[in-house]
Amino acid sequence: MNKGKILVVDDNQGIRAALKLLLPPHFGQVKIIASPATLVSEMETFKPDVVLLDMNFYSDINTGNEGLFWTTEIKRMAPQTEVVLFTAYADIALAVEGMRRGAFDFIVKPWENEKLLATLNNACQKACKDSSKFRESDDKVEMFWGETQAMQTIRHHVGKIAPTDATVLITGENGTGKDVLANEIHRLSKRSNRQMVCVDAGAITETLFESELFGHVKGAFTDAHADHVGKFEQANGGTLFLDEIGNIPLHLQAKLLRAIQNRSITKVGDNKSIPIDIRLICATNMNLEKMVREGHFREDLYYRLNTMPLHLPPLRERKSDILPLAEIFIRQFNGKYHRNIDGVSESGREVLENLQWSGNIRELQNCIEKAVILAESTMLSPNDLKITSVSKPTETQTQTLEETEEKAIREAMERHNGNLTLVAKSLNISRPTLYNKLKKYGI
Repeated sequence: MNKGKILVVDDNQGIRAALKLLLPPHFGQVKIIASPATLVSEMETFKPDVVLLDMNFYSDINTGNEGLFWTTEIKRMAPQTEVVLFTAYADIALAVEGMRRGAFDFIVKPWENEKLLATLNNACQKACKDSSKFRESDDKVEMFWGETQAMQTIRHHVGKIAPTDATVLITGENGTGKDVLANEIHRLSKRSNRQMVCVDAGAITETLFESELFGHVKGAFTDAHADHVGKFEQANGGTLFLDEIGNIPLHLQAKLLRAIQNRSITKVGDNKSIPIDIRLICATNMNLEKMVREGHFREDLYYRLNTMPLHLPPLRERKSDILPLAEIFIRQFNGKYHRNIDGVSESGREVLENLQWSGNIRELQNCIEKAVILAESTMLSPNDLKITSVSKPTETQTQTLEETEEKAIREAMERHNGNLTLVAKSLNISRPTLYNKLKKYGI
């Protein structure tokens, strides 16, 4: 008998009855509840090693959303607790998403008793092994420089730029690793022992822009029940990374410029100036020079941000880096999902090298992640990679970033019938960012 503690959450009475008979002889303690309504209190009192979690409950609106939500909440409340998802055949894609959010594994209904018991047993052993520690995010990717001349030139420049406090502007298409490069600059800086605060500037609503960046005092506006420390103040002494900088509305850019110029902020509802000491790194996939010419971005702000420009090339211009990156991701996801994939088959390698990767490194990472989870053998084949055709270079690659982005958004809107949640998810951007881009391109 495994001495682990199992908590089952499933609204189906028949399933609960079956598990009540099956599980107790094999585990130390088993508790079964019909709804996640009491899950928080059960986590605090019962302290399970493993939660066997149904993905759909009677109050479900969007299939699988409750299971995904509670997976995230469980890992937030008790990182050492493992989650095994209970799902129907139709929900396997959602179960894969659940694993990306931290679930240990998933079991398909109707289940095989031996497989269910083995999975729960392995999850219990893992939970007990990790009970004294919580692994930081497995999704952290170290900077991979590769061997291309363009990347080696950037590496040389970063070596000179990082030790200074110069403002850096990182440009490049979506998925090229701008946030990873920002982390690398911070790691190599003299501020590496202090915090790097990351902000998705495109995700901040206009009404909360000043509050989020500069903070507010109690009573400054409705619902301001306490003082709030803004991102600039949080980053004081360290690094502030402003991603999606091109999405900041024109009328708010002046407020940002003032803070950067004066190296001080004033909280909303206060008149006291607070000095700030930060290293500023910004990133965008937009052509800021073109935006300045068209009047969509302040020229004075642009020159403040563009002290040290770094441009990350798209993955299609770094073909020699594709396979080494794939190997890195295989190792990463082998550990995360308890798989044993040795590499990519010869035919799979040929396919990976010939794709254009419009989503760049992020798209490659996502592709490898799904393949590692679903692969039937130890070598990833084209079928595992879910790739049916190889795109060839075309003249459309000479399009500007904005034209490419607009085309991708329009195609996603058509593909998902205007469902903004699905469109944002498919493009790997937040809904507020999507709203701004729809407005920008008149979609």
